[in-house]
Amino acid sequence: MDGFSGQNNLRNCGGNNSAPASTDPRRWRLICDSGRHTWRYYEQLEKLPREQNFLEQHALGLTITKDADEKCNGRANTAENALQRGMTFYANLQAEDGHWPSDYSGPLFLIPVLLIACYVTNTSISDAQRKEMVRYLRSAQRVDGGWGLYIEGPGTVFGTTFNYCAMRILGIGGNDPDLVRARKYLHRLGGALTIPSWGKFWLSVLNVYDYDGMHSIFPEMWLLPEWVPIHPSKLWCHCRQVYLPMGYCYGRRLKAAETDLVRQLRQELYVEDYSTIQWKAHRDNVSPADLYTPHSWLLKLAYVFLDYYEKWHIPFIREKALGRCYDNICADDEFTNFINIGAVTKGLNMLVRWSVDGPQHPAFQMHQERISDYLWLGSNGMRVNGTDGSQLWDTVFSVQAFLEAGAAKDTAFLPVLRRAYEFIKSSQIREDPPNYTVYYRQSCKYGWTFTTRDGGWMTPDCTAEAVKSLLCLEHGPESIEPIPVERLHGSVNLLISLQNKSGGFSSYEKQRGGHLLELLNPSEIFGDIMIDYSYIECTSAVLQAVNLYQKTYPTYRASEIREIMHRGLNFIRREQREDGSWEGRWGVCFTYGTWWALEALACMGYHYNTVNQSESVRKACSFLKNYQNDDGGWGEDFESCKQRRYIRSPTSHVISTCWALLGLMAVQYPEVSIVEKGIRFIVSRQLENGDWPQEAVSGVFNKSCAINYANYRNIFPIWTLGRFIARYGQNFLYYT
Repeated sequence: MDGFSGQNNLRNCGGNNSAPASTDPRRWRLICDSGRHTWRYYEQLEKLPREQNFLEQHALGLTITKDADEKCNGRANTAENALQRGMTFYANLQAEDGHWPSDYSGPLFLIPVLLIACYVTNTSISDAQRKEMVRYLRSAQRVDGGWGLYIEGPGTVFGTTFNYCAMRILGIGGNDPDLVRARKYLHRLGGALTIPSWGKFWLSVLNVYDYDGMHSIFPEMWLLPEWVPIHPSKLWCHCRQVYLPMGYCYGRRLKAAETDLVRQLRQELYVEDYSTIQWKAHRDNVSPADLYTPHSWLLKLAYVFLDYYEKWHIPFIREKALGRCYDNICADDEFTNFINIGAVTKGLNMLVRWSVDGPQHPAFQMHQERISDYLWLGSNGMRVNGTDGSQLWDTVFSVQAFLEAGAAKDTAFLPVLRRAYEFIKSSQIREDPPNYTVYYRQSCKYGWTFTTRDGGWMTPDCTAEAVKSLLCLEHGPESIEPIPVERLHGSVNLLISLQNKSGGFSSYEKQRGGHLLELLNPSEIFGDIMIDYSYIECTSAVLQAVNLYQKTYPTYRASEIREIMHRGLNFIRREQREDGSWEGRWGVCFTYGTWWALEALACMGYHYNTVNQSESVRKACSFLKNYQNDDGGWGEDFESCKQRRYIRSPTSHVISTCWALLGLMAVQYPEVSIVEKGIRFIVSRQLENGDWPQEAVSGVFNKSCAINYANYRNIFPIWTLGRFIARYGQNFLYYT
């Protein structure tokens, strides 16, 4: 279940993305409980609680010993055969609690963030975890010696500096050949002085950079009246929850003690002598290798004021602001059971609670205990996931794929569906947090998160996909006890409340801030981080869910649901590009966005040959047809996300092909030969055991950073083959 099997220019990654084990892989077990999954290493084989299961062996790249895998051996020669093999294989990756655990990593700044937080707070990690993290970082290092922002990306100052520091924290000496190469690469780029603002901050925390070399993070922002357009409550929640504890750490100038390692890093990271650096002169010094979003004129003007204010700020106002920040940090910890919204926020909140409450405080110890939720072990070592997983998201997609593939009529897969149903049902948030509006949170009661119920951050698209999956399951397998209808009504009420003025839906919250806030983006390495925009994917998910809900409960808030669908459909039509595509923001990229848009249009009755209102569909189908490759597949490069235009990848990819085919079949595209060629490609790419290969990155956030959805390589082929067979018959395709 590793990601990125064929990474170009990565030093230690072969075709199977594996590296020699640093620990005994037979001693690792994945503990799953209500969606929470943690890897545990047993020092003694005789104390192992059980034999390794199929999921663990697959994740670690071991030889599968279960009979179920042997039944899948051999090449498929029909779409039906490929589907059955794929479903059998993927069903065996389901955890006992009903979800599908997986790798959700890719960004290469996540391990360093958590390690810096651990180093500053004297939090230890196990020797087994340390060894496996070192193995992963070596495998992710590029042949030129650097590391990128993400696993497939070009080398950057940010990635190289961060992972160099991570390796040193993990106990690797500065004379290690890999670190010597990394240091030479970093110095060629100008050294750590050219690191972007996030890097300047974290290096300051590590005490190997000076806070004077940063622009102000201005914690007083949290004291502004809420009606002010730049109040933090207007920001996208990920941005808000990162800059909240960043502001606290900046205001306190929180940093590590000066140790031997700190002094060594000061000498190793820079081209010039550390003691002679004029820090203020480097506030805007960012390497071209890292810069994605340059500072706008408005941000430059704001920094003139903020940096001057920082020099003369009033202490009692600063203390009041830091108190407000701390109060919000504590609330977020409680609301999310110390998981937080992502790995970066997790590390930051952990630093603040250690600094204020002390190492013996239960809150800080809960932070330490929850670190393992973010760690994932694969065949090339241990990495840090972007969140504590993608449990709910992967499970609802898996359910829909299995159902469309006919699993509800196959007794072999009924237990799989029942376990998934129970997991989805139990993952629903039952109550709002206390006083949540005080902390700028919206209602989340009866919603679902991207991960587990413990995570606390409800998302509209996950809620919509969960509602859709539950409704489909309740009309499918027998012996499934329906979820109480009032809980489903509550979910729909929640979705109705979240539609933006544009008619679209956002990733977490109803859009609060204006688009001009994006001019204040200080990150330099990401795009569109300041507000929660309306997205094609989120809008499509909600439209599909409420449409199905109205068919099931036709009298419930019927006029409001019709209005939501009308406004949402208009949003989707407006967002279509001249070439017929839609831009995806959470997957790569135009193939992904176009699939989502076509699913929304199809659920509302618009197909290729619909008499009226089908022009959008026809343009989209023409777009997809134009980019089909000679081998029948589709392949879109990650650069599409960065450059915001379609860029072909050198080869076709299974996941891109599935998205294109699902979209075409959803709107009943009449050229069956186009679809058949794509199906032939998917079947040809299946491995003998029923798995599909992990190819290029499929996920993205904030335009510039890739993230891996490891289960997509199984979910979408199953979904696509299932839809194809349902539409065209079992033996339509013969593969030779």
